[in-house]
Amino acid sequence: MTALVKEDRLLAVRHLNKTFVSRVGLQTMEVRALSDVSFDVERGEVLAIVGESGSGKTTTARIIARLVAPSSGELWWKGRNVLEAERRAPSLAFRSQVQMIFQDPFASLNPVHTVGYHLERALRRHGKARRGRELTERVHALLETVGLRPPGDVARKFPHELSGGQRQRVSIARALAVDPELILADEPTSMLDVSIRIDILNLMRGLKEQRGLAYLYITHDLGSTRYLADRVVVMYAGHVVEVGPCGPLLDQPAHPYTQLLEAACSSGQVAGTPSPSGVRAVSQGAGCPFAARCPRVMERCRGELPPLRKISTGALVRCHLYDG
Repeated sequence: MTALVKEDRLLAVRHLNKTFVSRVGLQTMEVRALSDVSFDVERGEVLAIVGESGSGKTTTARIIARLVAPSSGELWWKGRNVLEAERRAPSLAFRSQVQMIFQDPFASLNPVHTVGYHLERALRRHGKARRGRELTERVHALLETVGLRPPGDVARKFPHELSGGQRQRVSIARALAVDPELILADEPTSMLDVSIRIDILNLMRGLKEQRGLAYLYITHDLGSTRYLADRVVVMYAGHVVEVGPCGPLLDQPAHPYTQLLEAACSSGQVAGTPSPSGVRAVSQGAGCPFAARCPRVMERCRGELPPLRKISTGALVRCHLYDG
């Protein structure tokens, strides 16, 4: 592990597992949401995690944000295992360095407070500004940064008085208030009008260049992934099935699931395949989770989980098709 986790690496996720326990009457069922998930995020990089609903994308982000505890695994931040060092609760320093933008901007903002209150609270909680004029100036500067003008008028408004795109800009401004190095963006454009999505993506792209931000971009949209991401992690049923540079991976997807995602990008669905369960009961077999849907399934796929293998393109692929 020491050789894998370097001081110049911003985030290193190692062997994350998460099992949720649900109870229906007297019966207890364990559902595995994540299985041995590992990847890195470098400084200033946009790493996209793509996959269908139930693939484990959001669970991964919430574990990194320390909103959910993993069943096992390690989370290294700048060479320090924060799950080990901060067992009870994440430190304020970690909270300021890792921020999250949620999918629904209306649900993530308190409807009884103004826009200014949301930004002021973040600034004061993390010691980024004092009361009075300094606080007001910082709030206005943040609103200007995300394109909300005039800032004085916007600061006095309540969330319901803003459009969906404006509310998401407020969420981005709140994340920026504490000077983060990594932003976890969980489907930040999926609940917005199509005409507004590109504006939010352009804003995120500009902030990356201006501030050197890194993003973990959670999405099922391969079009926005191609536009924004440097590298891609493809997940299915809690497993990482393919990892590689964005352009080559989307141009020549290697895993059959990634190929189906690419084929479904224009039609909106994958024809001829059953709907995924997304998560798997712990009691299910140890084979490839995609075997039931895979058009190129082999007998060994049903009983043996393939490891991640490096192929000639440089991508890592979890598939028996590339065994040798």
